[in-house]
Amino acid sequence: MKPFIYRVFIPSVLAGLLAACSSSPEQTWQVDQSYKITVLHTNDHHGRFWHNKYGEYGLAARKTLIDSIREEVAAEGGSVLLLSGGDINTGVPESDLLDAEPDFKGMNMLGYDAMAIGNHEFDNSLEVLAKQQQWANFPFLSANIYSKSTGERKFQAYQMFDLQGVKVAVIGFTTEDTYKLVLPDTVADLAFEDPKVEAKKVIAEINQQHQPDLVFAVTHMGHYANAKHGVNAPGDVSLARSLNEGELDLIVGGHSQEPVCMEGPNMYTQTFKPGDECKPDQQNGTWIVQAYEWGKYVGRADYTFKNGEFTLDSYKLIPVNLKKKIKVDGKKQRVFVQEEIAHNPEVLALLTPYQEQGQAQLNVKIAELSGRLVGDRDKVRFGQTNLGRLIASAHKERVNADFAVMNSGGVRASIEAGDISYKDVLTVQPFSNTITYVDMNGAEVMEYLSVVAAMPVDTGAYAQFAGISMKVINGEVSDVVIAGKPLDEASIYRFTVPNFNATGGDGYPKITDHSGFVDTGFVDAEVLKAYLEQQSPVNAADYDDKGEISYQ
Repeated sequence: MKPFIYRVFIPSVLAGLLAACSSSPEQTWQVDQSYKITVLHTNDHHGRFWHNKYGEYGLAARKTLIDSIREEVAAEGGSVLLLSGGDINTGVPESDLLDAEPDFKGMNMLGYDAMAIGNHEFDNSLEVLAKQQQWANFPFLSANIYSKSTGERKFQAYQMFDLQGVKVAVIGFTTEDTYKLVLPDTVADLAFEDPKVEAKKVIAEINQQHQPDLVFAVTHMGHYANAKHGVNAPGDVSLARSLNEGELDLIVGGHSQEPVCMEGPNMYTQTFKPGDECKPDQQNGTWIVQAYEWGKYVGRADYTFKNGEFTLDSYKLIPVNLKKKIKVDGKKQRVFVQEEIAHNPEVLALLTPYQEQGQAQLNVKIAELSGRLVGDRDKVRFGQTNLGRLIASAHKERVNADFAVMNSGGVRASIEAGDISYKDVLTVQPFSNTITYVDMNGAEVMEYLSVVAAMPVDTGAYAQFAGISMKVINGEVSDVVIAGKPLDEASIYRFTVPNFNATGGDGYPKITDHSGFVDTGFVDAEVLKAYLEQQSPVNAADYDDKGEISYQ
């Protein structure tokens, strides 16, 4: 059942006068009546509007699943909210080339009610984001993003929903790390404030104006067990703990891209597999959910609201046509984890032209590959990989640099053995960063490396290198060797780094003001494409880590 959505906009001065002159809104739910409320959620979509080559996920199958749940809940007299934890943008070339138009228009067909604004919503210009808001039939929410020039919130802070008499407020929050996860120029006029502080302010505002029965947050901040967020900005657990118990009933999250399934207090279920049971986190009276990434799952939380009490009846992560490998007659094959979900024909009809639009240019073979180039998130953010080193090598060669630095957050996928297409390249490097270089003396290089080489693992800031060797012991850099010779503080060296990092992204030192800085304008994906064409056939083993960067 589609909830009625309040869309009332009252000037702030008039709203204050009305609030002062009116009595509190009447309670609209019935005493002793049970209200069934189902919250469906996804997050970190990253351009996956189409199913993958194995038929997994995709908006068409997601539509069929969500429609079936809506019918089931409506038959029982309940209500459904469908929420997204953000990051619709960036990850698949067919989507990236079209500014995610198929994704947002597809989400309209699925009936999304609201989404959090994720950091990847700022991978493009604010003009593109405004265009995406026009495409979408649902609000983009973030209460903690302000315009520096006006001092006002840049985006809608919350949305009110009436679920058969139960008033629900949904507030949006965006990671305060966004400013260093995107090109700084894009967000130069934006301030990403502490969500914990903004939550107190906006909840007070909502309580005064609307007296909601339930308060939800839809966030793009990350879930970190026991609030141990490391170098990342504080996430959902920190938010829940910062409020008074009972102020926030549910957090629908994103950003850390994981299934939030707990085996005990502050302890993840390490063995979760598609189809397994999943118990969401609960902190300070607040339920916290997250559905991994890419629409691989639809999270389903079934609640009962009765006499002001909000009770979780059941929770599950429903796989969307995910497959597993099994052996049949001694050979491995992929089979569906659960019964196959049919693709909704209307959604397929909408999305097919978008999918076909880019195929001709994207699927052109550009090189051959022997072995696998590793760009998996759980590998490239923890150690030197052959793909990270190959990308850095491509940048180094293009600008004739002595060495290259590549942030692992800019490596978004692996490349499998066989033919390499342009689509593979754009999937690995979807951000359209440009290649920069800077000429520095050895003393300056050492100062730069002391920051960059010490970036922690499990973050996009962790650096991949080419053309340089060094030791990093307890965060201290030593024994730096470039072009086979020890670093000389008086010598001049050229190194390359993506413009995202050159401008301070990922917390790297800003070098754009250095007298030796040059932004070449070469786009990273084009540089990688040309390098692969030149090196073909490519042997992945040639780029394997040989211990040049030693961490202790």
